Amino acid sequence: MKILIHSLIFSLMLISSASGKESTRQIVDALGRTVEIPVNNERVICSGSGCLRLLTYLQAQSMAVAVDDIEPRKRRYEARPYALANPHFKTMPIFGGYRGHDNPELILALEPQPQVIFKTYASSMGFPPEDLQNKTGIPVVTLDYGNLGKKRPQLYQSLRTMADVIGKQKRAEEVIAFMESQIVDLNRRTADIPELERPSVFVGGVAFKGPHGYQSTEPTYPPFEFVNANNLAGNAGGVGKESQHSAISKEKILEWDPEILFLDLSTLQMGDEAGGLYELRTDPSYRVLNAVKEGKVYGLLPYNWYAKNYGSILANAFYVGKLLYPERFVDVDSAVKADEIYRFLVGKDVFNDMNTIFHGMAYKPVLVN
Repeated sequence: MKILIHSLIFSLMLISSASGKESTRQIVDALGRTVEIPVNNERVICSGSGCLRLLTYLQAQSMAVAVDDIEPRKRRYEARPYALANPHFKTMPIFGGYRGHDNPELILALEPQPQVIFKTYASSMGFPPEDLQNKTGIPVVTLDYGNLGKKRPQLYQSLRTMADVIGKQKRAEEVIAFMESQIVDLNRRTADIPELERPSVFVGGVAFKGPHGYQSTEPTYPPFEFVNANNLAGNAGGVGKESQHSAISKEKILEWDPEILFLDLSTLQMGDEAGGLYELRTDPSYRVLNAVKEGKVYGLLPYNWYAKNYGSILANAFYVGKLLYPERFVDVDSAVKADEIYRFLVGKDVFNDMNTIFHGMAYKPVLVN
C-alpha cells in the first residue's frame, strides 16, 4: 500500500513538473538575453522611457497592472498622445520611478502581480534587468526603443518581441505596416522635387532628457528626412548618421539664415521667460534672421517627450511637407492627418487637446514679432 501511495505521489510530481515546463517558453530580448516567460501573459508592467507607449500602440494597455511615477504627475504641458488617450494611467498603482528606476518592493506588493516586466533603455538607465529579475522573480524582457531613422529595424523588432510575449502579433504587423506606409507616402510626394526648389530649414527647441533652448536640434530630424527637406543641421554633418540630439552654435544658425524656421513646442516647458520661443522674441541675434523678420516660424508638436513621440513625428512630417510643398499635399489637412495617425496608434483623436495645451501654436505660424 505504501509503495502504491509513493508511486502515485511520484507520478503526480512528474505530471506537475511536465506541466510547469509546458507553461513556460524562452524568448530572446534586445540585449540578447534568453528569458523564460509564461506561455500565456495577461498582466505586465512597462519600465523605462516610451515603454508604455509601445504597449498602447499594440492595443494592450489594459494588460498593464501598474505604471511608473511619470504618469500621475500634474504638469502645465503634456505632449504624450498615449497618455492623453488613457487618462486612467494617472490613477493606477505605481511600481517605481520614471526612466527605469524601478522599485522591487513596490512591484512585489502589486496585486495582481505582473507576469512579465518590459524594459526600455535597460543598458543605459535605471534598474539593471538581471538585478530586477532576481529581486522580483518576474521575467524581465528588454526592448530597444529604436527610432524612425537608422534604428527603425530595432523599433520594429521591439514591437514584434512585445507582441510575441502578449499575443498581439497581428497588431504589431499592422502598426509596422502603418508606419511604413506613412513614410513611403511622404517620400513618394517629395522625392522628385529639384534640390534648388527645396527651402532651407532648421528646427530648434528640441527636447532631450528635458527642455532646451532654440539651439537644440536633431541633425537627422525625421520629419525633414521623410519629405527630403533641405535640413541645414543635417547638411552640416548629420546626414547618414544615426539621429541624435545636437546643440548648434548661435553663430552657425545666423550664418545659415534658414529660409524657414520651426519651433519644437516642448521648449515652452522652460517658462515664459526662457526657452526657444522667448529667445526668438527677445534675443537680438535671432531678430536679424530673415525668417524671424518675415514671420516664417512655425510650431511643431514635441519630438521627444518621455522618448520619441512616433505618432507626432509622422504627423509633423505631413505638416512640414504641406508647408514646404503645398502643391504636393493639397489633399492633406494637417490637423485631420494628425488625428488619423493618433487614432490608429493610440485609439483617440488627441490633436486638439494637445494643441490647446500648447496654446494653439501647433501647425501654425508662431508670433515672434
